[in-house]
Amino acid sequence: MRNSELYKILVVDDEILVRQGIKHILNWEQDGFQIVGEASNGKEALELIKKLRPHIVLTDIVMPVMDGEELTRLIKLNWPEIEVIVLSSFSEFDYVRSTFQSGVSDYILKPHLETGMLLEVLRKTTAKLPMLNPGRTREDYTVSMHQALDKLLARYELQLDRATVAEWFPHPHFYVLGSSSGKLVLDELKALFPKMVEAELPNAPIAGYPELAVYVVNVDDEGRELLPLKLKMLHPSSVTEQGEIMWVLSESFHPLDQLGDIYHDSWLKLLQYRFFLPQKALLMPSELPPVEEARDFPLQSFMEQIRRLQLKEAFRELGQFVQQHTSAYKAEVFEFKSLIGNILFNAIHMLGSLNLNVTELDEAKYAYFKAIDEARHVSDIEALLEEFRRQAEECVQAVQQSQQGGNPSMKLLLDYIDEHYAEPISLTEMARHFHFNPSYLSSFFATHHHESFKEHLNRVRIDKAADLLRNGDIPISEISSRVGYGDHSYFCKVFKKSTGLSPTQYRRQYFKRVEKEQR
Repeated sequence: MRNSELYKILVVDDEILVRQGIKHILNWEQDGFQIVGEASNGKEALELIKKLRPHIVLTDIVMPVMDGEELTRLIKLNWPEIEVIVLSSFSEFDYVRSTFQSGVSDYILKPHLETGMLLEVLRKTTAKLPMLNPGRTREDYTVSMHQALDKLLARYELQLDRATVAEWFPHPHFYVLGSSSGKLVLDELKALFPKMVEAELPNAPIAGYPELAVYVVNVDDEGRELLPLKLKMLHPSSVTEQGEIMWVLSESFHPLDQLGDIYHDSWLKLLQYRFFLPQKALLMPSELPPVEEARDFPLQSFMEQIRRLQLKEAFRELGQFVQQHTSAYKAEVFEFKSLIGNILFNAIHMLGSLNLNVTELDEAKYAYFKAIDEARHVSDIEALLEEFRRQAEECVQAVQQSQQGGNPSMKLLLDYIDEHYAEPISLTEMARHFHFNPSYLSSFFATHHHESFKEHLNRVRIDKAADLLRNGDIPISEISSRVGYGDHSYFCKVFKKSTGLSPTQYRRQYFKRVEKEQR
């Protein structure tokens, strides 16, 4: 049965599982219908209507960007001949009734959506439309190649007639090929392999790659051997200098029934790996480099360095973690991006807790989160982290300059603590040394520095202790006295409060991480 003899349906729902369920609830073409497209909101639907001119739009009501009520109004304003069927939940029933004023043909409650109900509503709706072919019967309809590929992609069980498949695809071997360059790559391959047969897969736009077209390619024995080689000769890199994907090629497979598994478990995975792989990587299974396991990020150590304002060291460690993912390219991109966003959020919070002015960072954090979410390659993340580090250092430098540059006395106080932290200095002794009243010194210190005298002294001592713990096997009791704590148990208490770990745990965790990184 020719497509021109089928009623064309556009499915609009923001839930992909609902769209997938509708697409496979009926043998659409056998019953005289064809799903020509799907959209996740009213705005997308309007663009598809202009292009596809469906007979019926099957739409949800509550959707982002543009809801079903506004979509229905615009359809009836611009294409009054198109019939609209509304999908709704019980809670939206009153809302649905209001859309009938815009010309809705019928509605279906989602909890009652099943084959018989949907088919009944569709037939009632088509009765309002001009009949496309009065003489057709159910027996006239067979599964089209488009419908078969759609079902195979969705991993639905489908009994394919081998003779029909052979008419569509006469050769024994298949590849899944994706390209963003229009049909350039496909045309180049067809010039080299004239017997090659291809069909565009009826998939929705791929998240992050709306420009990517995907094909199933059918080749003979010679094509199976030579197609990957010729593709590499034509385009030695899968990605252009502008970041556009020229090609992504699966392994060869047979029979066609394996299409869904190859597409989801191999071809889509290559797109995911592309996020971490070098820009000039070849996106085909045989060209993937050896893979490593992704390491855990030492967040506690990173946050300690941020607290100590050792930003270069902290972000150097973070940069090494990000760089390691070029080898651990099978890591989940969503989890990686979530971790990076969480790290930046915690860094801003920590800097703010140190009484630094992080207003600009705080205002920029949502822009950072958005950029992380939209990043298409790990190099985009690296650039973002470098910009964040630069902005964070500016915050620290501004405070340090205002505190020290504008207050020479403050610099003298801080220098004195750095030189005498190992001694049993106190606020009273320091006030006596600089000829200050102790109460005035305490107030002066808090006003012109982001920490109180006691907090600053403890931070300097704990920073020095952490350095000693990382650089040798000096007994912890000796370290405590070296950094100015006469009471060993008090030192351990202050150290754990500051770092979240006891001195023993800190040393053990550090050397364990070093050992792991050296493997």
